[in-house]
Amino acid sequence: MKYRNILVLGIGNLLLHDEGIGIHALRDLENHYKFSDNVTLMDGGTLGMRLLDHIEQADYLIVADTFCSNKPPGTLTRLSMAELESQVAAKNSMHQVSFLDTLSHARLLGILPETILVGCEPENLNPWGEDLTPSVEAAKPKMVKMIIREIRKAGGKVIPIRETG
Repeated sequence: MKYRNILVLGIGNLLLHDEGIGIHALRDLENHYKFSDNVTLMDGGTLGMRLLDHIEQADYLIVADTFCSNKPPGTLTRLSMAELESQVAAKNSMHQVSFLDTLSHARLLGILPETILVGCEPENLNPWGEDLTPSVEAAKPKMVKMIIREIRKAGGKVIPIRETG
């Protein structure tokens, strides 16, 4: 199935080390790729419910975030909304339950598009620091590739920006 409006939403807090992986991945996408007009990249930070208007405009939502599942740091996970809801029984990141609440509100309002989470197991969520840990930094390129696969599967075009030098 091809989707009209694809929203890639980077979620996280850049001041809490690995908690910012979704934003770091989004920045890599912005800096190294061009996208078809039906793809929107958005830094959702920790905005929660304030993202509902943007979610409503999407036909397909890709969320890049941390996902704590007691796996080794840097482990990547792809979950559908149904899988995400069934696996999140407790708080899995500093904001994840509130963001899951945002997605649940969107569902109740009838505005939730098909949603996929591309999550990365963090190593360090302690304040304060903007750097990713080595294991999460090493996983970032793979996370970007997973997001690109999701965009293409949903009908978006992704073109690498060639660097001149």
